[in-house]
Amino acid sequence: MNLQLHLLSRIAVLALLCLLAIASYALFQSHHQSEQSTRQMAESLGKQLESQLLLIDAGMGLVNPFPDFELWKQSGAQPGICLAYAPAGDGNSRRLCTGSKPIAADWPASFEKTYRRIFDPGLQAVRPITSKGRVHGSLTVTPSAELEIADAWNKTLDLMTLSSVTVSAVCLLVYLSISRALRPAQTIVSGVEDLESGHLDFRLPSFELKEWQRIASAINQLAASQQQLLDERQKLAVKLIDLQEQERRYLATELHDEFGQCLAAINALASSIKQTAEQRSPDLVAEADHIGRITTHMLEGVRCLLARLRPAEFDELGLAASLNSLVAGWNGRSSGKTRYHLSIVGDCAVLTETQALALFRIAQECLTNIAKHASASAVGVTLTIDDEAAVLTVKDDGVARQLPFADVAGIGLLGIRERVNALHGQLKLAIAEPSGLIVEARLPLAATTEASA
Repeated sequence: MNLQLHLLSRIAVLALLCLLAIASYALFQSHHQSEQSTRQMAESLGKQLESQLLLIDAGMGLVNPFPDFELWKQSGAQPGICLAYAPAGDGNSRRLCTGSKPIAADWPASFEKTYRRIFDPGLQAVRPITSKGRVHGSLTVTPSAELEIADAWNKTLDLMTLSSVTVSAVCLLVYLSISRALRPAQTIVSGVEDLESGHLDFRLPSFELKEWQRIASAINQLAASQQQLLDERQKLAVKLIDLQEQERRYLATELHDEFGQCLAAINALASSIKQTAEQRSPDLVAEADHIGRITTHMLEGVRCLLARLRPAEFDELGLAASLNSLVAGWNGRSSGKTRYHLSIVGDCAVLTETQALALFRIAQECLTNIAKHASASAVGVTLTIDDEAAVLTVKDDGVARQLPFADVAGIGLLGIRERVNALHGQLKLAIAEPSGLIVEARLPLAATTEASA
């Protein structure tokens, strides 16, 4: 849930609870005032009737027979009040109701039902009428329950209206205040998303609130630390790759100069032995031929190792020739089962030696993985070079149908990813239609790599 809505919902719930408590208290006070007003009215009228009895005992007659409620009516009788006088013995009883009850209830039936169940409106007040120590009768004052309910509903409605306006105004002010206070949160979230996407050079600005400042400072420090670690890792990866290539160059040189020369000498000696054996010892001709075949096979193996370790044309002719030789070699070895196609757009001369060698190794690894695992019939290798980046795309129509794509060998794609990351590039994997894998390695030409520091 959104933090603003979460806080506002909490405030609204608390406001409603407070409003409910205030409304309950207001209803209780309204009922209490109604009861108190009824008791006061009964006391006031009782004193009037006792005064009338005193006048009668003093021999002063009344204009109207006892009990006389005219004075109460003239002094402002409340509507909906019923008076009843019941004599203790023989005497006149009288009942009088003033005003009228509401014709139709303009309050909800549920409110009336709840109010009657809790407060029992229309409660009577009974007062004995005494004179000279003798009880002459009793006065009963009965208020209108409907008028009490109407008064309680009007008070509650007014309170609810005022409270609703107040709560709405408070929620609006709180929403605006929270929106302003939480505005940096969106900036922080956007910054964290940028960091997650790999833009570790992004830094959060300074904020007014101290809490946001501490969060931004911590995120900036984390980003700086990650940037430093990434830079150090990339430098280390470049050094390791360069060391690996140097070791491959050394091994290729040693294989060519030592092992290759020795095999060539053995092959020459086998030919010489064969010629001598033909003249002096024909039984040794077969062994000499066998030695020659073994030597030739070993020389072919050495040439393949040399091509894997360090293509001879790479140092002399460059990346384009090496890729053409690589693709031609795979076409020759596949015997037509898999067709390999190469397309180069752009000038390979703009690439640094590190970038060119990385692209060649990536293509080499991709083709090796395809031959081992893809069971593809067609493979396309495309190298596009423009002013901004060099993009190598290797696409096959093999058995891959979904990502993530697991490299069976375990280190093939991992090695490709390490090479791309070391040169500040991007590696993307996608599934071709209807099946097959697309490997895209993008190396920025503006990126600078250091072989040593």
